[in-house]
Amino acid sequence: MSSETQIPVLIIGGGIVGLSASLCLSHYGIPSLVIERHSGTSIHPRARSVNARTMEVFRGLGIEARVREAGASMSATMGMYTGYSLKEVIQAKPRKEGPRKLPLSGLAASIGPASGTFVTQDMIEPVLVDIARERGGDIKFYTECVGVEQDGDSVTATLKDRKSGVTSTVRAEYLIAADGAGSPIRTRLNVPTTGRGTMGHLLNILFHADLKSFVQGREFSLLLVERPEVCGLFTSINNSDRWVFHLSYDPSKGEKASDFSPEKCKELLRLALGMPEIEIDIKSVLPWEPSVRIAEQLQHGRIFIAGDAAHQMPPWRGQGANSGIADVYNLAWKLAAIRDGHASKALLETYDVERIPVGRAAAEASASAGDERGLISMKRNLSGVLKFVSGMRLVSGHGYCYTGKAISIEDTSPLGGLTWMPWTLPSLFLSIDGRPGSRAPHIWVEHQGKRISTLDLSNKSFVLLAGREGASWLEVAKKVSSALGIEVAAYCAGPEGDLVCSKGEFESAAGISSRGAILVRPDDMVAWRERRQPLDYRAKLEQALRQALCI
Repeated sequence: MSSETQIPVLIIGGGIVGLSASLCLSHYGIPSLVIERHSGTSIHPRARSVNARTMEVFRGLGIEARVREAGASMSATMGMYTGYSLKEVIQAKPRKEGPRKLPLSGLAASIGPASGTFVTQDMIEPVLVDIARERGGDIKFYTECVGVEQDGDSVTATLKDRKSGVTSTVRAEYLIAADGAGSPIRTRLNVPTTGRGTMGHLLNILFHADLKSFVQGREFSLLLVERPEVCGLFTSINNSDRWVFHLSYDPSKGEKASDFSPEKCKELLRLALGMPEIEIDIKSVLPWEPSVRIAEQLQHGRIFIAGDAAHQMPPWRGQGANSGIADVYNLAWKLAAIRDGHASKALLETYDVERIPVGRAAAEASASAGDERGLISMKRNLSGVLKFVSGMRLVSGHGYCYTGKAISIEDTSPLGGLTWMPWTLPSLFLSIDGRPGSRAPHIWVEHQGKRISTLDLSNKSFVLLAGREGASWLEVAKKVSSALGIEVAAYCAGPEGDLVCSKGEFESAAGISSRGAILVRPDDMVAWRERRQPLDYRAKLEQALRQALCI
């Protein structure tokens, strides 16, 4: 028996990325249907962190507090060590009392309004499901996509209920494939991939062992054990009784995943822990391969690839799920603009141009943090340090800039914009200084009696942010908004502005004069910057907005 449903957007894959896609689309009032082949959310921790940029996205969606609450038990998760056994390493550490802060957390606070947090996949997914459903998202578990066809107007997917065997069809305007590293959708589309491929062979062993009293006051995040009998990486889940051990094995020596029975895994875990008598309860053993594979094309007509399906990478820089969430956040506002008649379909072509280079950079940075077995490298030599530092730009999720036809190119002569650049951490380390293609600069301002971030303003519409003497930009923005039928919110920042801040604070952060302005997209990215106010500033703004929407 078959029936047909119509929906604006069909999302294949109900993991972190697919669920985030549903939330992003609901934010713009776009209904969606999420299909997940498993019977429920992940029961395995897998991804363990949400970076600062993702938390900014969640802040904009109004769910930051609920995500932090979901990972509250991991608040003390920090520290990377290596040694002969967990007991040997941790026993040598002095106990510390009171809350612990991440290194450089004070400096990181200047980057944006939200900090990253630790939260595992099995903790965050149920929360995202609840919120997605609260906001009108439709989610069907234990349902598989068994066929996809598209024409110029829609995508038709054949779905199968894995319990009853009943098939149905869904016709959607667009399809987002967030169906994982092995992506059946990507395979059906014959999308080529590049990258290092498989880097190693590991068993992800989730187990329970009561180590609370032993690690209390000396909690850790990662601990690499290297000894003749066993090599692997402990990752803490709650620094109490839930742990994961990534056990390395070598197929070239005849070893295979099936050789490692639960009893053998317990034996190896006791060696790695250095605690031969401890009780261990193994919950699951999942073979996996740390790999780098980058899809060479993400848009295929009305089908868009996102997350691990678009860029598979090892987890050692914490980029996997975070990069996927950035994918769908980039895509959602563009789909909304096209459905509302504000943009041309050419805007969707910028998804590839903007996201493929970022996904590739994140994957390569993640791979560079790995060793010859695919585990995280703990080498303290010069090469290891240089590799670690080179990837730090991306850890917070900010260290990249978009380019392409939707981003204006500015004239930075004669000194390449050096004289505009603020000498701050966001500018020097992450290129957050108002340049087109970068994440908009963050400062705290007072608006209508409330303390907010400048990022809180670009919630669903374009935002024009002008210097303290740029009041005339506000009138021009109203006229351009009316002429194009596109909402543009406009503000002046300064001691007497709509956004109250100290004199020159915003101008310095944005690289503009007191009469300059920047245009920020709904995804918080700077589309255009005018350092000073030109004579034809209305025409310049209209041209920039047209370019940002590809009209």
